[in-house]
Formats: sequence, C-alpha cells, structure tokens
Amino acid sequence: MNVVLTGASSGLGQALAIEYARRCPGLTIGLIARRAEALATVIDQMPGANAVAYPLDVTDRAALAAMGRDFIERFGAPDVVIANAGINAPTLTGVAGDEAGFERVIRTNVVGVFDTFAPFVAAMRAQRAGALVGIASVAGVRGMPSLGGYCASKAAVIAYLESLRLELRASGVGVVTIAPGYIRTPMTAPNPYPMPFLMDADVFARQAVPAIEKRRSFAVIPWQMGWVARVLRVMPDPLFEALFSRAPHKPRASAE
Repeated sequence: MNVVLTGASSGLGQALAIEYARRCPGLTIGLIARRAEALATVIDQMPGANAVAYPLDVTDRAALAAMGRDFIERFGAPDVVIANAGINAPTLTGVAGDEAGFERVIRTNVVGVFDTFAPFVAAMRAQRAGALVGIASVAGVRGMPSLGGYCASKAAVIAYLESLRLELRASGVGVVTIAPGYIRTPMTAPNPYPMPFLMDADVFARQAVPAIEKRRSFAVIPWQMGWVARVLRVMPDPLFEALFSRAPHKPRASAE
C-alpha cells in the first residue's frame, strides 16, 4: 500500500502515519513536513514501514509537484493521499500585521490541499482507484470569534472537497472529508476554554483510518461533535450570534 501524508511531523499527521504503519505491514509512505528532524523522529516510530521523508512546505507548489513526480516514479501511484497540513495564526480584521497571518492560513490550509492533490490526480485516475483525503474541521461549520482565518479556511476545504468529489465521481477515485473536533495536539494545547469530547490524537487516527478505508464521504471525529455540528448548522443566526459573540478567544500566539 502506498500513502502520501502532509503535516506528518506532529499532531494528527504523526498519529495517522504511525497508525497506517501499524495497520499495513509493508507500507510505503511519503511523509511531508517542513522539519526534517521531526520527520526522522516519526519514522523511528514506524518500524517495518518504507517511510520516505520529504522536508518541504506545502505552500511551495513547485516542491510539492517535484515530490509527486519523485514518489510516482519510485513507487507508483499512491492508494491514499492525505492533505493534513494546517496552521492557525492571529487573523483579526483591522489589526496591524494580522493580514499576513490570514493570508498564510488560507495559503496553507486551502491552497495547500489543492496543491497536495494536484500531482497525483492523473495517475490515480489512470488506475481508477485510490482516495484523496482532506482534513477539515468542525470549525468549518460556523465562524467563531478570533478564528476568522481558520474557520474560513476549513469551510473552504469542506466545500472544495465536495466539489472534487462530484468531479471525480465516475473516475474510481474517492474523496474523503475528515472533520476533527477537539483533538489533543500542539495546536489545541494553548486553548484556555473547555474543549468538549477532547480526544487523543492516536484515538483519532484509529477512527480516521477505517473511515478512509471505507471511503466515507464525510466523517466527523469524535462522532459526538458531529451532532454538535448539525445543531450549529441549523441554529438560527440571531441565536447563534447571541450565544457565541462573547465566546472565549483563542490565544494570539501562532499555533501550527
């Protein structure tokens, strides 16, 4: 089995890589992240897997394209491509400096997903198999204070994946949207507010990989957050605004 995974050096990506190695003996996996040393640490936790590190930033389109060519030439078309890389940063409108953070969040979390998939679509369509997987978030269901950039990016990912699913419907290539709730990772660690149904990253991975294997179109993990998302989606705007306009803000320190 061949897998490509971005954001593989920590958090959800690290957990997914280790879970795939545990479930799939003889796995070949391309691990993408910016930090070579961190990728090496993850690979050490994957005995038996043919893990190849690609230290690059998903905002570097040319580097991603070169990575895709290299992977296909060496190992063939991947069975699964997981666009997991994501960041959060201060993105308050009108605050000096935050415009750069907003742009960086959108570039990484949205354009990075498109650029991660692009090198592999033709090869996967040719074999009429495989899955393109995007890691979205329950945060993409409604906007939250102090999270404008992050919520916007995840809403965009959800809509983009839905469009891609329709485009590839007859191709044999599945498109899977995974929407995590609160998962214990370096990104959520600074949160000063309650995080309902908080889940460890390894537990998340043990549920996400089967969802990918089953080619589920949309999976919220943990499932309880799926009900929260449904309620938020149908909640009347005046009630939503009254309840959440004074919600605690995420700390302004960048989290990736």
